[in-house]
Amino acid sequence: MTPAKRLLGQTTAAAAALVVMLSGCSLNTMLWGDDGAGVIETTTDLLDAAAAGDAESFICEGQDPELREPADWEGLSPEEPERFVADYWPDQVPLEPSWNIGLSLSAERVNGGVEFPGYVFYREVDDGLCVVDVTWWTVEEG
Repeated sequence: MTPAKRLLGQTTAAAAALVVMLSGCSLNTMLWGDDGAGVIETTTDLLDAAAAGDAESFICEGQDPELREPADWEGLSPEEPERFVADYWPDQVPLEPSWNIGLSLSAERVNGGVEFPGYVFYREVDDGLCVVDVTWWTVEEG
């Protein structure tokens, strides 16, 4: 990379950080809007709670998503929040989700046969979001 391109990249990154700081918004809010940023924040809190074995307060009343073991939730991070699209997730339609978000597995845990929560589905309720379903994925042998 040329010195000019490096300087341009550093200047652009600094300008973006300044815009975020001055606007009072988080980067997630700028990228995903208030609702999407809320999904990411809720998911981050859910991941911490589930890894501690204390995720029950995130579950929608009357729902029983498969949470498995706390260790299954360790080393995960939220990806991009998406408004629920019934055509992509027909099995979840009866659960009436509003949002879904993918989870990424940390590199240390990527081994063939590892199962992990791949997507979380949320319903909007009066006091925020609650979980209606979790889909589980398996890392394929590589």
